[in-house]
Amino acid sequence: MADVRWIYDLTIFLYAASVLFYFNDFLQSNRKVKRLAFGLLAVVWALQTAFFVSQTMAKAYFPVITLFETLFFYSWVLVSLSLAIHYFFRIDLLVFFTNIIGFVVLVMSMFLPETPITAVSHILTSELLLTHVTLAMFSYGAFSLSMVFSVMYLFQHKMLKERKWTPLLRRLPSLDQLEAYAYRMNMLGVPMLLLSIVLGIIWGKMVLPEKFLLDAKVFLSILLVAVYSFWLYKRYRDTWQMRRLAQMNILAFALLLINFFGTNTSNFHSWW
Repeated sequence: MADVRWIYDLTIFLYAASVLFYFNDFLQSNRKVKRLAFGLLAVVWALQTAFFVSQTMAKAYFPVITLFETLFFYSWVLVSLSLAIHYFFRIDLLVFFTNIIGFVVLVMSMFLPETPITAVSHILTSELLLTHVTLAMFSYGAFSLSMVFSVMYLFQHKMLKERKWTPLLRRLPSLDQLEAYAYRMNMLGVPMLLLSIVLGIIWGKMVLPEKFLLDAKVFLSILLVAVYSFWLYKRYRDTWQMRRLAQMNILAFALLLINFFGTNTSNFHSWW
């Protein structure tokens, strides 16, 4: 893996440069700086894709099993989604905030081993499990974007309430648009996470002990689907204020982070 490590290191460097340029554009809108930041982000996506493909070819399984692999894949998903959102909707601030998350996740992966400490068995790398993990990462990406939209909603709501007409405020979509985007991302994330859980349970029934359903990550994943489903229900019924929904969306994402990083107690969800 050392022969392609330079791709990973270059990706980190260019990703940092892209985020810094986006931060400069965030402070003072500059079209040239924004174009440079977007160009670097596109290069980051290409390098991440090349590194991911090289890992896939070098390993005997689709590389989304270890914590290093899932963090790298999660970062790639965030970059991919932010590029797509920028292409279709031109929301520059969303790209900036989303890639702060993506960059932090990628940096975290630097401190983890690239390959499993022990050999990965054929049972562990079944197509069912790989589909389960892949769907979970894409759902996490959708929920991440939804959280960013909710943060932008609350920020704009506060600025409007205090009658602070700043240049930054004019660069944000309307409150209705931000709320609608958050809703659409959750509409994508919930079925993907639900399907991921179903596939994980089917895989677990085939290869794991009966008590695997008592695992903390399984329980919190089901709770996560329930929380986001409740959010969608409240939004559909229009029984809560949009501001309250945005706050709940951020809390739901905090639960997602706890589920991803804080539940590492089982044999089949242990990466450390």
